[in-house]
Amino acid sequence: MTEPLLLRDDRDHVASLTLNSPANFNALSDALLLALSTEIARLAKDRTIRAVIVKGAGKAFCAGHDLKEMQSHRGDADGGAAYYARLFAACSAMMQSLQALPQVTIAQVHNIATAAGCQLAASCDMVVASSGTRFGVNGINIGLFCSTPMVALTRKVPPAVAFEMLSTGEFISAERACEVGLVNRVTAPDTLETETRKLADTVAGKLAKATRIGKAAFYDQLALSTAEAYALAGRAMVDNMMNPDTNEGICAFLEKRPPTWG
Repeated sequence: MTEPLLLRDDRDHVASLTLNSPANFNALSDALLLALSTEIARLAKDRTIRAVIVKGAGKAFCAGHDLKEMQSHRGDADGGAAYYARLFAACSAMMQSLQALPQVTIAQVHNIATAAGCQLAASCDMVVASSGTRFGVNGINIGLFCSTPMVALTRKVPPAVAFEMLSTGEFISAERACEVGLVNRVTAPDTLETETRKLADTVAGKLAKATRIGKAAFYDQLALSTAEAYALAGRAMVDNMMNPDTNEGICAFLEKRPPTWG
């Protein structure tokens, strides 16, 4: 039997999604994009899950779009234009759905995250990478500027850094990616799984309602003016304060005891 293109494993309030197409370095084919979108929609409704890890099977995290599949549509009546429009729209929707998830998302990246693979990592809330990993948006090397990956990338790293990556097609190391804000933590390859899981468990151990409110407010306020952002954040704080579990957490802190959350 053919293995699924996407594997899901749930343990202790953490879901792990594994891109399972190692033969082509987990390229984002139509089928894999659909599988990701479907599973993300399921996760959005799953209140038992508090953190989500996204990782890749085999030798690399993700090599971007499936170029062979894309080229197969050159023979379409319109040269593939309609297909490419659907592909990039579907990919963009999937990336945005990761950000919209109520749970915290963590990319566990090894070896290579390039083009749409770099976009996938940047679309997660946090990234843990193994030393030796390379990040790139190097479509320009084959004549294709990575315009859609650019959107996620420019929301994580300074514009000048992003433009250099986009226009030169050069890779940056995990350590450099950490310096510029694309990666949160760099660890040895043999501890990547452990360190990513440790971060996920830390997040999953917090009050889920507070994290859901905070994550939504975090992204919503980014595009606002300072005054608008404070107004939105104030409403989020009120919503959070009115949660009975938050009251319990504050009381527990003042009484110097662990909180008892429902």
